[in-house]
Order: sequence, then C-alpha cells, then structure tokens
Amino acid sequence: MAGGIAFPRALRHHARGAVLLAAALASLSAAGVAAKPSEPSRPRAREAGIVIGTLPPGPRNAITDVDGVGVGHATLRDGTRFNTGVTAIVPHRGNAYLERVPAAIVVGNGYGKLLGVTQVQELGELESPLLLTGTLGVWKTADALVGHLLAQPGMEQVRSLNPVVGETNDGYLSDIRARPLGAAQVEQALAAVSYGEVAEGAVGAGAGTVAFGWKGGIGTSSRVLPADQGGWTLGVLVQSNFGGHLTVAGVPVWKSLPDPAALARATEAAPSMGDGSIMIVVATDAPLDPAALQRVARRALTGLARTGSDMSNGSGDYVIAFSTAPQNRRRPGQAVQPAASVGGAAITPLFQATAEATEEAILNSMLRARTVHGHRGTAVALPLAPLLEALDRAGARSP
Repeated sequence: MAGGIAFPRALRHHARGAVLLAAALASLSAAGVAAKPSEPSRPRAREAGIVIGTLPPGPRNAITDVDGVGVGHATLRDGTRFNTGVTAIVPHRGNAYLERVPAAIVVGNGYGKLLGVTQVQELGELESPLLLTGTLGVWKTADALVGHLLAQPGMEQVRSLNPVVGETNDGYLSDIRARPLGAAQVEQALAAVSYGEVAEGAVGAGAGTVAFGWKGGIGTSSRVLPADQGGWTLGVLVQSNFGGHLTVAGVPVWKSLPDPAALARATEAAPSMGDGSIMIVVATDAPLDPAALQRVARRALTGLARTGSDMSNGSGDYVIAFSTAPQNRRRPGQAVQPAASVGGAAITPLFQATAEATEEAILNSMLRARTVHGHRGTAVALPLAPLLEALDRAGARSP
C-alpha cells in the first residue's frame, strides 16, 4: 500500500470490514448525510491497494506531473442549495493565448455544452485555459474567462478569443437554474492554480457531481513511460458525473455494493444509469501534433469504458487533449507552425498510458469524494468496505 494517508487496516479484512460498514451506515442514518470534519481522509485508489494497469505513475500521480500544467478550484457551497464550482486547467505558466499548445477534442457522446470546440477542431490548438463547471454556468463562466484574458498584459489589441469551457450537469445536488457562478469564482479558480498537488473529490467543478449513483467529482492520475519508450509523462484529470455499472480493476463491484438510493433515503434518487456526463482532460509533454493528439484522446474513452460507463443518450462524454512540448508551441501570426510528433508504433505506449490514467482518475474522483446533501437529494460517498471486500474476493488488490 502506498503511503500518504493512514488507511484503516480493518478495511483490508473481510469480517472487520463488514462491521465497519454496518457502523458507517448506522452513523449515516443517525447523523444524516453531512460529512463530519473528524472523519479520516478518504484514500486514493493506490492508497487502498487498487493498482490500475502496469505503467508507473508520476510523483504526484496527477495531471500536474506534466511539467507546467496547473490546476485550480473554486467551490461554491451554501447549505443544501448550492454545491457547484469551477475548475481551471492551464497548459503552462505563460499566457495561453500568446503561446498556444496543439490540442484536439474527441466526442464520445455529444449531449453537452462544450464551448469552443469547433475552433479547436479546426485549428488544432488551444488558446485559453480550460475551465470546467456546471451545465448552466458555461456561458457566464466563459464570459468571465474572456474578461480575465483581455485584461492580461500583451492582450491590448486582441479582438477574438476562443475560451474553452466544459461542463457536466450538477443539478441534482445544486440549484442549477439559479446560475450562481460568475467572475468571482473564475478569478478564484485561476488565482488558486497550483503546479503541485491537486485536490480531488467534491471540489471545484466536481462539488455537485454524481457517478454511478455515488458521489463523483474531480479525479486525476498520471503515467510515466520508460526511457526506452520515450520517457514522456502523461496526465489525466476528470470531472465524473455519469452512469453505468461500476467496475473496478475489471471486477463488477456493482453486484456487491448496496443501493446508493436506499442509503441516501432521498426523496429523489441520484442518477445512476446514464445521464450526467464526463469531462476528460489529457495532458502530455510528448511532442504530438493535433492528429496524434486526437488519436491519444480516443484512448481515454477506453479507460472510461473500463469503469462500466455506457455513454448513454443524455451523457456528454468529451476528451480534450493537449501537448506541452516546448518545440510545438504556437504563436499568433506565425507563418509556419511547428508540428513535430511521435509517430508509428512509438505512440502506442501513450495510448496505454491514457487508458490507464483515465480509469484511475475516475476511481480517484469517487474514492476521494465525501457524501453531499444537496438541492434535490443526497449523493452518498462510495462505501469503502464492501468495495474492498469485493476486490479482495477477486484477488484484484495489491497486498
């Protein structure tokens, strides 16, 4: 088991795990659904002995393992009415408009409001930070991002901007029709950008999300390729808010877990089988052109599928991929754009890294999330004891 969080040894044993589960459910019933400040930290996948794939993660096991990539959150919580926010991802420490990165977008299922998609597809480049938020917050968030960018030094003559803003629907846990997000939250998320550890779970754009009927959120993971395969780093960040049949490390754990709606005792059950969406952001320092990035982005859908998603009719499933390789940076007005790219069989390890990191990021988004009592009901945190017992029975956990 990896270090970092003291995870209860009892959860690694079947009998004691069952006792802990019963106690946890009794506590939930007696105390309602609010998470207690005294509760121990919830583990990431590897801290719970869940190892996805064969490639090693980076030092933080986060998208910020890709040098220069930063993440910031702004979370809006107000009683049970609002559980929403903004998550910002920046491709490097400079001005994203003046120093653009090659990018690509892949649509798994297009039921969503991804602003800026057509220009990225047409030009193959990203010219703004990426913002994630709730569905009806997209336009106000984008407007605030434009205002922020226009105010930056060197932008005085800019008359066109393509802000890229993605979303998932957090209307179960937040009063989405009130559209409470605006410039204050965008500025807060951008000011909070960190190039180190990334907060996960019910934070930022993941504050009000639901995945497989359990509390979803923000999750991240990374992979580092061996030197003989390029030595590149690839990281993934997700905003999980979708449905299906939860599968962990190939084990159909949905068969062993309790019914989340029954645990929540909600008047309106949290969505579990479909509508909701997921945003997946893939970053790498490997030199990739837009065509290669599109190929890499498609493999994120492989990782999504491994978790049991069915990409239903009402789920907006999007992947945004970009390369931070300095030799591929683009500048406005540059007559000949650089386009160095990994090609042929050498790109296959990046495919594997993308699938593995996406799968693990989704698991981290759920494992780190706590129970949230919101606008229309309750999203219960994924219960650890029955999950780990199911994995132990299948021999799917590391000792």
